Amino acid sequence: MAGLLETLLIPRASASLPPLAGSASVRFSELRGLKMLPTRSSTKLRSTQKLARRGTTIVCEAQDTAVGVAAVTDSDWKSSVLESDLPVLVEFWAPWCGPCRMIHPVIDKLAKEYAGKLKCFKVNTDVSPSIATQYGIRSIPTVIIFKGGEKKEAVIGAVPESTLTTCIEKFL
Repeated sequence: MAGLLETLLIPRASASLPPLAGSASVRFSELRGLKMLPTRSSTKLRSTQKLARRGTTIVCEAQDTAVGVAAVTDSDWKSSVLESDLPVLVEFWAPWCGPCRMIHPVIDKLAKEYAGKLKCFKVNTDVSPSIATQYGIRSIPTVIIFKGGEKKEAVIGAVPESTLTTCIEKFL
């Protein structure tokens, strides 16, 4: 789901049209996570489709925030998490969750810092609701640390990096 919106084409407004009464103008350069790219007369959207328009391509740079750490699903949950020799940090998230997007970079950073000592995975609760149900996930983001196939500690909400580091250090 994170890669669903890859690009969005917005035609440039005509200079001859006045702004609508009561409307606020949006300056996309001020929005975080969006990047404006000039387009050519034809932008390739898919290998078989082309769309010819003048406009600006707005790319959501946040679309890749959920792919830095490997996703785990029902099919590989047991082998990846429960049978791991190392402690495992699992983030339960969903693409529509704002606080989840806030914590993604923290999880990505921790995964790099603890590489070789800790495995990190993400579970999209929309894709694998049975795992979330099995561990009583009622709020996302929730981070659970597993060791020896057992749930050891859970942290709920978008918490600071120091909170997660303290939890991780207990189980290394």
